[in-house]
Amino acid sequence: MKKARFVGGKRSWRPGKILLSLLLVIALLAVGGCGKTSPTSTTSKEAPKKSQTQTIELRLAHFWPSTHPAEVELVQPWAKAIEEATGGQVKIVSYPNQTLLQADSIYDGVLNGIADIGISCFSYTRNGFPVLEVFELPGITYESSRVASTVAWEGIKELNPKEVQDTKLMMVLTTGPGDIYSKVPVRNLQDLKGLEIRATGLSAKTLQALGATPVAMPQSDAYESLSKGVVKANLGPVEVLKGWRQAEVTQYLTQTPFLYNTLFFVTMNLDKWNSLDPETQKAIEKVNEKFFKEVAAGLWDKQNDEALKWAVDEKGMELIQLPADEAQRWIDLVKPIQDDFVKRMDKQGFEGAKILNTAKTLADKYNKEFK
Repeated sequence: MKKARFVGGKRSWRPGKILLSLLLVIALLAVGGCGKTSPTSTTSKEAPKKSQTQTIELRLAHFWPSTHPAEVELVQPWAKAIEEATGGQVKIVSYPNQTLLQADSIYDGVLNGIADIGISCFSYTRNGFPVLEVFELPGITYESSRVASTVAWEGIKELNPKEVQDTKLMMVLTTGPGDIYSKVPVRNLQDLKGLEIRATGLSAKTLQALGATPVAMPQSDAYESLSKGVVKANLGPVEVLKGWRQAEVTQYLTQTPFLYNTLFFVTMNLDKWNSLDPETQKAIEKVNEKFFKEVAAGLWDKQNDEALKWAVDEKGMELIQLPADEAQRWIDLVKPIQDDFVKRMDKQGFEGAKILNTAKTLADKYNKEFK
């Protein structure tokens, strides 16, 4: 390396030395500046940035197949609406066709946290819901599933029975009125005497009071039993005429809007519900209210109407309407079932007459309002 030259008594620096000196000065200034923190800098003691809210995934169990309107028209759109209303915070994943829980275990499964949300029939755990049996009693006329669903939902809110307070009941829905579809015409009580009719639970008790012979079997066995003559009729919602194709093995439909109604629940684990913040709960309840009124309450009406049209137009079924005096005879015969309900409620410490009158009053109101 060449040494520097002295000119006029002063040291003359070569360009390389000047550049090196400038770099040293810059480095010293940078080191000095490290002792101060700018407003936008982050030190090791600074709190980390808050992470985005974690998505809450809720498992929903029900027993209908994935193609059923309950899944396609209610569960999936409702789940999507809740996800949107909560800004993606709550996501519902459906497990249809009993893939998570069996139909008769769904309520207990929700109660115990196996599922977060469940949809099934109250009647599958009959002893657990004594008060709610009032909404399935015979002798109360429901002109549609919209009527029956609205009566049940308002009645539950009014009665506020303890039996539904161990979960968060989000809404209820019903099949609405059930009819008798048969291989032989049923136009009066005499035609009903001794007639073998597929039925279970409360429906069996109802038919027995009318003089028929109930035969217990699941709905899935009814088609074959009707085709082979094991039973001569069935009692249930009209949708099974198409959904289970029972119009292929029956020829007559006797309309009996006072014999049958099945009540379903949509409910959520209470601890899981309480873990949601109030704003999220409010958003979900708003969606629940909208979907109850616009979808759930009348879900079976749509199915029943389509099935009835198909059964009459495509399969040639004959519709039979009971004269008013004949229908009243049937209602009078099933009244003891209502009386027995009142006695059982009173014995268990409930106000049986009040519970029954609540259902009847609401049914009268909404049969007129939704006519």
